[in-house]
Amino acid sequence: MTGTTEGFDAVDIIAAKRDGLRLGGEQIDWVVDAYTRGVVAEEQMAALAMAIYLNGMTAEEIARWTDAMIRSGERLDFSGLSRPTSDKHSTGGVGDKITLPLAPLVAACGVAVPQLSGRGLGHTGGTLDKLESIPGWRASLTNEEMLRQLEDVGAVICAAGSGLAPADKKLYALRDVTATVSCIPLIASSIMSKKIAEGTGSLVLDVKVGSGAFMKELDDARELARTMVRLGTDAGVRTVALLTNMSTPLGLTAGNALEVRESVEVLEGGGPQDVVELTVALAREMVAAAGKDDIDPSDALADGRAMDVWRRMIRAQGGDPDAPLPTAKETHEVPAPADGVLVRLDALAVGVAAWRLGAGRGRREDPVQAGAGVEIHYKPGAVVRGGEPLLTLHTDTPERFERAIEALKGAYVIAPEGSRPDLPPIVIDRIS
Repeated sequence: MTGTTEGFDAVDIIAAKRDGLRLGGEQIDWVVDAYTRGVVAEEQMAALAMAIYLNGMTAEEIARWTDAMIRSGERLDFSGLSRPTSDKHSTGGVGDKITLPLAPLVAACGVAVPQLSGRGLGHTGGTLDKLESIPGWRASLTNEEMLRQLEDVGAVICAAGSGLAPADKKLYALRDVTATVSCIPLIASSIMSKKIAEGTGSLVLDVKVGSGAFMKELDDARELARTMVRLGTDAGVRTVALLTNMSTPLGLTAGNALEVRESVEVLEGGGPQDVVELTVALAREMVAAAGKDDIDPSDALADGRAMDVWRRMIRAQGGDPDAPLPTAKETHEVPAPADGVLVRLDALAVGVAAWRLGAGRGRREDPVQAGAGVEIHYKPGAVVRGGEPLLTLHTDTPERFERAIEALKGAYVIAPEGSRPDLPPIVIDRIS
């Protein structure tokens, strides 16, 4: 129960949303602020989150909720930089290492990229976990260090400071343990409160759809994308969303150091086609959103400028771009069961296998193995031969192999030779 000096009572607000009523702006402002201050108890916010999950929110409620979370903390200001800013946010997937080559690529085109990233939880890998496999690299920067690096290098990938949207940080941890993560109003306000508070001038959203994404269905992904684009646009941030395929893992690796290695290959002018295609597609959107429509990012990838920025970015955060990356102590090959055409490789199953091998964590405090993960030898559409390696599993702890192999049961389908799998495009739709 709240004290007599408080303007509202948490129980009344919970009951209103439980009964499907619309919350007023002042109610939303109060409950977010009171939760941040500890006046609204964890169990009360858990009940309210579940009521929102079950009954939804109007566009006006979502906008007010997002604004209240922004106002719970500080806002960064990049207006003093000599170049425009653009950022990207992905809703998360398997093998989604796109941030690593993307940030230096966009910076090489004259746009500053303040990429505040997170750690992995469950089967989706975290950008910071991947980069921490580089010897010496550090994720935590002060605001002053971030601004200096954006001016000097043009790109920074680092952890968000505790001052940005602290209400969201607290609420996200609660949602994670109360089965209310996959709620469009709460996902949209969580992502956009941080991105708007970050102060970027433009934002490109990579909204994943498919088995390895939070949004399994296209209609849900579209609704989430439209909600986030509206929130960004209304806040004065030029915002666009791409809906991208996450039914199959991105690239040929899912893990930490494995994905860094693949990202470097992309920056060197190679790498898997799907990773290159999505990196360039997002880069074009970011560069255009920042007002530099006359620049083609693929040129900066081909001529080595993006690689130069990568090396400077890694060094600026204490990392050694030339140091050997960690490798797992043990490997295990998963053979193709028959000759034929690989028509399906399920992203979720590969993600869970990588997680079980030690590449991800079940709780925020769990450590991750830098070298753990899954190496993919064939993507859907490829002809395979029975007995040849389809996947290679990597871990320091071989007792993990059994459960990882279990996760892969039914994950791949091989059809007779001559079969033509229906492969969806990488970029499914664009919403602005």
